[in-house]
Amino acid sequence: MAKRIEVKDLDIYYDKFLAVQGVSMTIQPRSVTALIGPSGCGKSTFLRTLNRMHELVPNARVEGSVVMDDDDLYGPNVDPVNVRRQIGMVFQRANPFPTMSIYDNVAAGLKLNNKRLKKSDMDDLVERSLKSANLWEEVKDRLHKPGSGLSGGQQQRLCIARAIAVQPEVLLMDEPCSALDPISTQAIEDLMLELKTNYTIVIVTHNMQQAARVSDTTGFFNLQGVGKPGELVEIDETTKIFSTPAQKATEDYISGRFG
Repeated sequence: MAKRIEVKDLDIYYDKFLAVQGVSMTIQPRSVTALIGPSGCGKSTFLRTLNRMHELVPNARVEGSVVMDDDDLYGPNVDPVNVRRQIGMVFQRANPFPTMSIYDNVAAGLKLNNKRLKKSDMDDLVERSLKSANLWEEVKDRLHKPGSGLSGGQQQRLCIARAIAVQPEVLLMDEPCSALDPISTQAIEDLMLELKTNYTIVIVTHNMQQAARVSDTTGFFNLQGVGKPGELVEIDETTKIFSTPAQKATEDYISGRFG
């Protein structure tokens, strides 16, 4: 199920502005890859190119390649909607559909994808997704209450349940814990470690300790100056990035000298 992603010489443009330049990396299956770096260096922009979410911004385009196993995600006949089915996204702020119940939030992605399931099969899938997101025990007695009635951490796990209900191969998480308290953050981090047995996970985080705790590989993004494009400075095993990074800029960022 989990897929490897190969990114080669990726340039990301908004109209004529080059936002991110020359990114090449291999994202390994069944692992967590963390992207760190100061604000505005293109981490989230890059993350969104992996499932073509950046194309929702007018005049956004890329040059270079993003290949998942053997599938070119930017091939001429590739439907971006199909790419987003295979590569799910969890955003910085939990965004459950406010008028929907907990049950309907999880089922929403399947219905949007025109998956017609018998009620018993849908029940099973909703339960399985909520269990995978470590939320089932907390909500099983109020599945038909609004998702917006949950706590912030529970809402974020509900969004993760919604993302995995459509059975993607890859999960992208854009600062999924930045709005959460420490206990909820730990719950999401524990969940990531469980989910990586079945998924390829890429997370953008400003929390260096979080990157060190949850990721197998860490990539450091930076930019040379205002108005210059962001770039990937280096990517390596997380233990190496945090102990003996190859680049001085990485060491300076991790040790708190800037950013």
